[in-house]
Amino acid sequence: MLSTTMTKRNYTPADQLLMGVDQALRTLFGRPQTTERSNPGRDEPESELNQQQRDLTARLMRINHTGEVCAQALYQGQALTARLPEVRDGMARAAQEENDHLDWCETRLRELDSRKSLLNPIWYAGSFAIGAAAGLAGDKWSLGFVAETEHQVVEHLQEHLGRIPSQDAKSRAILEQMKEDELQHATQALEAGGASLPGPIRLAMKLSSKLMTKSVYWL
Repeated sequence: MLSTTMTKRNYTPADQLLMGVDQALRTLFGRPQTTERSNPGRDEPESELNQQQRDLTARLMRINHTGEVCAQALYQGQALTARLPEVRDGMARAAQEENDHLDWCETRLRELDSRKSLLNPIWYAGSFAIGAAAGLAGDKWSLGFVAETEHQVVEHLQEHLGRIPSQDAKSRAILEQMKEDELQHATQALEAGGASLPGPIRLAMKLSSKLMTKSVYWL
């Protein structure tokens, strides 16, 4: 007879490593595990875009897709090294919600007859290392890193909303929902005890983000 008492499994470091590898493969080459939410642009009509507009929109959505690849890596790295179980659980939930963004951006890229960035594996590896290092620094710094990352992502999304053609309702619906989610993740990280990062670290994050956006725009 099966027991009705549910216990939470304690994963070994080897388990966590294998799950991390599985998550990396899903993010880069497979199908991300999404939540129950539907694509915000699903019911929006496809707009008439000329070739120049389609090309610009596709490049911007590719940047946003790679940004979500980086977010997955950051959260996975931080969850691996987080000290408190509630912080790890929070990172895991945020990563799952970011998977929605990953799926939405990839879907929009296909609709625009475009592709994902060829540089995604490189950016995933680098972001995972940064996330793990942030987790090792301590949960308050890890959470502060999440908050600052999300605030910078919101700035990028707002900029892209200003550049994407106004008639492109599908892309705009996706970016608006992503922006709302990122703000919520930033707020949750601060409420969970995230510390404000020093100015030089915030500047380094901005410079890294610029390098990513410029490279992914073309590749």
